[in-house]
Amino acid sequence: MASVELGFNVDHVATLRQARYRLDPFSPLAEPDPLAAALIAEEAGASQITAHVREDRRHIQEEDARRIRQAIRTRFNLEMAPTTEMIEVAKRIQPHEACLVPERREEVTTEGGLDVASQADWVGQVIQELKKMGVRVSVFIDPEEIQVKAAASVGADAVELHTGAYALAREGATAAKELARHRQASEKAVTLGLSVHAGHGLHYRNVRRYLREVPHVTVVNIGHSIVARALLYGLGAAIREMVQLLEKEPVEDPRTGD
Repeated sequence: MASVELGFNVDHVATLRQARYRLDPFSPLAEPDPLAAALIAEEAGASQITAHVREDRRHIQEEDARRIRQAIRTRFNLEMAPTTEMIEVAKRIQPHEACLVPERREEVTTEGGLDVASQADWVGQVIQELKKMGVRVSVFIDPEEIQVKAAASVGADAVELHTGAYALAREGATAAKELARHRQASEKAVTLGLSVHAGHGLHYRNVRRYLREVPHVTVVNIGHSIVARALLYGLGAAIREMVQLLEKEPVEDPRTGD
């Protein structure tokens, strides 16, 4: 299995921040900071940082994306809906790469791939606008031949295969069926000159099987699983640090003087 690059998605870090600091996400008190997470990820070996500026700004803010783009040494990948508003956002941020994704306000996270085939003219226009800025463009699609062909026809540089159905598969036969779909889509993409990325729901227990069985994947974008593991396995260090602070500088209780 060839080495594959990791794109770390910082959306879930921003989601945690917004839970408390939605009205003032850039307060000096606001935490956790997606930029700090991006820098840690970069230092730890992530090859790119991915962030999705949504229409409703539910987690990542445009200012987050701008700060990350300016600070990191690796690549910044902007996930964005193919809309006029987001083209303007991209012009201001100037990402290295952009991934066009579908977006519905009521969804918790992106559900399903972009239907490039049914809106090829518009998606092609968006891609051309991004390429004028020097941005490399991928499209987030379900592993279907019609969508792979459409991605190539509209000028995309890469496809990102939506791995959600594979990630959610509870039965072995279902997972195997999904992997077969991804293999076929990946093979087709390469014959059409497209790079192959993958993402959505990949985690520590399923990613190696996916990469063993689906050829040509060069980048995987993962966010939730990494943040979830960091909360648990990095929690002990955070608790120990807080305990040490309390031991070194105990807080005086005004009621008792202790």
